Amino acid sequence: MTLPEPYRLLAYLVGILTFVGLNAAYLVWVERKVAARIQRRPGPTEVGPEGLLQPIADALKLTSKQVLVPPQADRVLFRLAPLVVVAPAMMCLATVPFSAALGAMDFNLALVLVFALGSINVLAILLGGWASRNKYAIIAAARVVSQNVAYEVPMLLVVITLLMVTGTMSLREIVEQQAGGFWRWNILRLAANPLMPVTFVVFFICMLAETNRAPFDMAEAESELVAGAFTEYAGMGFGVFFLAEYANIVVGCALATILFFGGWHSPVGVLPGLFWFLLKLYLLIFTVIWVRWTFPRTQFYKLLNLSWKVLIPISLVTLVLTSAMLKLF
Repeated sequence: MTLPEPYRLLAYLVGILTFVGLNAAYLVWVERKVAARIQRRPGPTEVGPEGLLQPIADALKLTSKQVLVPPQADRVLFRLAPLVVVAPAMMCLATVPFSAALGAMDFNLALVLVFALGSINVLAILLGGWASRNKYAIIAAARVVSQNVAYEVPMLLVVITLLMVTGTMSLREIVEQQAGGFWRWNILRLAANPLMPVTFVVFFICMLAETNRAPFDMAEAESELVAGAFTEYAGMGFGVFFLAEYANIVVGCALATILFFGGWHSPVGVLPGLFWFLLKLYLLIFTVIWVRWTFPRTQFYKLLNLSWKVLIPISLVTLVLTSAMLKLF
């Protein structure tokens, strides 16, 4: 039996909220365990078996803390910023097709909506830093704006390159074009465009920068700016920013799975499509965590130089060469 549209959307909303909450809780546990193994230590072990209940203990601790607003802060904007930063990520997940039959909504311009909503994230961090009236928070917020402006340009250029090959902005149609074997995944479609691996590398680097992950975590930069744009936030105010960071990681890796790795299509075997989508998604998330605990934070000017002097020229060259190949061949 098919649910009426309002009930179906409500069910997907509850599912997305649950999915984001569980990912935020247990990706923190995964990150702490991966970091511990890289640094040759055990990580969380005390609360529950292998520390599995540690995220629940951390959540209870955050919710029990008082939400303080600094006396010099703009009270309305200070409280509004955490909500603004987490809402776009959840709205983006509503457009993600997790399998052929599982997706909240599907329309032709889903990719445009994802990038439009994704740009709100930086505005929310800027809002939180500025409303705090704290010099460290304001400096970090200004860095985040510069970083996101710099890295959105090459990301959009490589996505346009991909769209020239696929000819559609529908995420579901992009996945359907990659059916028929792993050699048809966009990252391996060298016959259509031999520059596809380059576009993925640029996309992945930009995704790390857009989600403020190390080595590009200028939003926090604890060693330089105390806690960056979130310096004045405590309790669940800080917790919501933390939730948004992991929600954005899930959105970025889900988008990479759809655009380059065939979405829910199976390379081998007959397991359901949802299994393959989640497997690819969490392998990419593991790579994001691995990068964080392998490379040190870069200097801010080197971060900008990487985008303007390296990634943007590379993405422009791939765009021009792809255009030429499509026109000639």
